[in-house]
This record gives sequence, C-alpha cells and structure tokens, in this order.
Amino acid sequence: MIAALPLIASACSPSDPRPDPIVVTRLVRPTLPPEVRKETPALSVMPKNPRDLTQDETLINWSNDRVARNIGETRRKACVAAVDAAEVTP
Repeated sequence: MIAALPLIASACSPSDPRPDPIVVTRLVRPTLPPEVRKETPALSVMPKNPRDLTQDETLINWSNDRVARNIGETRRKACVAAVDAAEVTP
C-alpha cells in the first residue's frame, strides 16, 4: 500500500507544473461627456471702442484668438473622431 502512494500522488499532479495564464480580453468603448461634442464657442466680438487698440495690437490679438480657436477645434474633432472610430461590435 505504501508503494502505491507515490503512484497515486503522481497521477493527480498536472503534467505541466505551470499552466498557461488565463488572459481575458475585453473591448471597452469609452464614453465622452456631452460637452466634448459641442462646438468651440464663437469668437468674442470686438470691443465697443476699437480705436483704443493700435493696428498692431488688433492684428496680434485677432491672430492669437484665431489660432487658439482653430487648434482647439481641430483637437476636439480629432478626439471625437478617434472615439467614434473605435466602434465595438459584440
């Protein structure tokens, strides 16, 4: 009987001491808040008395405002397009 114990114990142990790890892959679609899908606000209107600004100040302020708005809008559209492109089908 004692001679049969090692045989029984070896039969119960797995042949591969380290089985492959279990990997679970799930695709999760991120959800964006509704604020992200809104357009960037329109540019502010000129001050009531534009004569207070010099021509150079007006050009610089307008250029900075335009560039900032266009960059923001481009980034927003790219983010929304990236999330929309990640469609997950069950």
